[in-house]
Amino acid sequence: MSVRPQERVPLAALRRGWCPSTLKPMETGDGWLVRLHPPGAALTPTQLIRIAALAREHGNGLIEISARGNMQLRGVTAESHPALVAVLLGERLVDEHDGDGPQRLTLTAPLAGEGELIDAAALAEAIEARGRLVSGLPAKLLIIVDGGGALSLDAFACDLRLLAIAADRIVVGLPDGSWRGPIAVADTVEAIETMLHRFAGHHAQARETIRRLRDLPPEALAALCGLPETDAPPTRPAPRRAGLFAPGTGRFAAIAALPFGRGDAATLAALGHAAEAQGAHKLRLSPWRGLACLGLSKASAQAWLGEADRLGLITQDEDPRLSVQACAGKPACLRAETEAMSDAAQLAEAAAPLLAQGLSLHVSGCAKSCAHPGASDLTLVGREGRYDVVLHGTTRDQPVATLDLCDILRRLQPGQDLFARLSAAASGH
Repeated sequence: MSVRPQERVPLAALRRGWCPSTLKPMETGDGWLVRLHPPGAALTPTQLIRIAALAREHGNGLIEISARGNMQLRGVTAESHPALVAVLLGERLVDEHDGDGPQRLTLTAPLAGEGELIDAAALAEAIEARGRLVSGLPAKLLIIVDGGGALSLDAFACDLRLLAIAADRIVVGLPDGSWRGPIAVADTVEAIETMLHRFAGHHAQARETIRRLRDLPPEALAALCGLPETDAPPTRPAPRRAGLFAPGTGRFAAIAALPFGRGDAATLAALGHAAEAQGAHKLRLSPWRGLACLGLSKASAQAWLGEADRLGLITQDEDPRLSVQACAGKPACLRAETEAMSDAAQLAEAAAPLLAQGLSLHVSGCAKSCAHPGASDLTLVGREGRYDVVLHGTTRDQPVATLDLCDILRRLQPGQDLFARLSAAASGH
């Protein structure tokens, strides 16, 4: 594939529904954002170290991990982008196509294939391959492939949810909350491909109004699937998102998260070197905006976690920052109206008692909602240096107030109104 310098991305392309990639960067306040989709969302330690070096050489050294388990390099320029792409493609550090469909169609747990009912990683890989044969899919379409292990992905929104309920059976969750199936694992890929073809047909007829499966009317959604309705699977415990894990394979894994999904190249390189030192062969990107180091002895997993902790990463599931979603904010983003990421650190500390009760917080620099398109218990939407305050909703919902950061921090304290309203909601969780 020949690599040519990219034209400047028009500001109109910043609307939701358009996704940056390796080949199509997004213009931001600190340069171009280049999103990477490593094959299978997995890297060797050597590859992670290499990407960190590329982030320094061709960008500003800032690296992000998204809630879809993708990496993002910031500060890339029009001059540096062609050389960066040539290396990423030449060394197979990314799995990119030049079409308009999803660069990555599936999302799996960071321990996919280890200690689960099925090999979710292998099933996701097969769905990815067949999904690329379906033209006309919107870029943001997402299929969750949940192997039924301890790391439930129930909290993540998607278009289709595949959940293993036995070693050879899967049920399919639709956006309206209904469940279909069960279906044999061996038949799943063909069934999903059929559904994708049918949805692509609906999307082609109404591109502006039917962008996701949730946009279909109920009868069309039911016909899309063609499987009988079945009972919803039992509710599963909320997963641990960081720490030491024993998948039941005789080996251990460790998961560490970047605070608010962002780190620098030196930190990521150090993590890669630590993984090499502990004998790891694979790191998988985590939807909790971090990395899972796989296939270790218990002592090696603990040592890698210790290094991650020393580097300032989140290594304990109780860390309140894990319950906070935050975008880059000003000055990194052209659209942002507040310094969302730096504000999020103060908000996480102030709201720690509420977050410990299971509440969620989303800090968005604008209404575009890049970091978290779904609902949160408390959503803050940047508006001219202040925040619209939304309770139990998304950035698109009606705010109860518009406040500056100091007012929000004060009103999140015990005895204040926001604390009381959110605490009452937590008691009903």
